[in-house]
This record gives sequence, C-alpha cells and structure tokens, in this order.
Amino acid sequence: SDIGAQKDRVVTEEEWLRKWEMNNIGFHKEQGHPLLQKYLDVLLNGRSGLRIFFPLCGKAVEMKWLADMGHSVVGVEVSEQALKEFFAEHSLPYCEEPVPEISGAKKLQSTSGNISLYCCSIYDLSSSIVGKFDGVWDRGALVAVNPRDRQSYASLMITLMEKNSSYLLVTVSYDPNKHKGPPFYVPESEIKSLFG
Repeated sequence: SDIGAQKDRVVTEEEWLRKWEMNNIGFHKEQGHPLLQKYLDVLLNGRSGLRIFFPLCGKAVEMKWLADMGHSVVGVEVSEQALKEFFAEHSLPYCEEPVPEISGAKKLQSTSGNISLYCCSIYDLSSSIVGKFDGVWDRGALVAVNPRDRQSYASLMITLMEKNSSYLLVTVSYDPNKHKGPPFYVPESEIKSLFG
C-alpha cells in the first residue's frame, strides 16, 4: 500500500504533550462525533451496560455521553492535562491513583466510578490491567499512531476485545504525499490486513 512519505514519519510523545500544552488540538471535537451518533446501534448492538474503550482519548466528550447512558468507559492518553481538562469541563469529581503495574502511570477515575482514564502510553496497557471491552470507539487513534507502530497497536487492540465486541473506526482519506500527518492516511487494504 502506498502511504507515500508518511511511512517513516514519527511523532514523539513529547510532540503530543506539546500540542496539548500549546492548545494546538484541532483534532479535539467540542461536539460529539456525528459518526458515533450515526453508528451507535452498531457499537451497542442492543446491549446495555457495556465496557467501552477510547484509545488515545484526549478529552473526548463522547466519553461522558456514553457513561451517562449507563456504560462504563475506559480511556488512555499520554497527556495528563487532557484528562484533567476532561473532568474539569464536565464538572466531574475524580480521584487519582497510581497504576502499580506501569511505572509512572496514573489512573484518573470519576467518583461515580464509570469513567476510568489511564495516563500512560497505550503500549503499556494490557488486558490484565484494564480488562477486556465490549466496544471500541477509535476516532483519531489509529490515524495518530506512527505508521511503523500500527501492527503493534492493532495487535494490542485485538487482545483487549471481548469475543463479540464492536470496533468503530474513523479514518481519513487523502493523498499522503500532500500532507505529512497526523492524522495519517490508513488505506482500506491496510485496515483489513491489521484487523482481519
């Protein structure tokens, strides 16, 4: 698959943290994503009280929306600032605790217990730490992962999914030679080879 000049592009954790510090977060949507609303039935599949995972969650407003519907939401994000802004912007009280299995990681959990956000690298997570999920909302995660890390990302995501879980994935389509990313261009053929 031709992903042009993007193949070797690497965005470091420091660069992501700087984007949050500088409020250079054009990827954050103040309103819930229309595609999640449109395909919510596919994600939920008639089920209630699901565990839903938000990889590279930032301060996605959809986390509160799904939690308010009675689902349990788990997110992961390297920027502690993003996670604290999420709780502040929704006036949600939370507590913070270390994650013993991951050096330097924290878990910020809403007092109500239905939103748990991990502040660490997604690659430090495993199902033994966060459990498995009935649904995944991937809007801005796969397209933000460095192209060379996509295989490890997809393999990890597969290990975090329950047997009958739903995975909603949003990608962007454009000429990868005209924009260096992120968001990165992920061709349909690569999505099929990553997730089967």
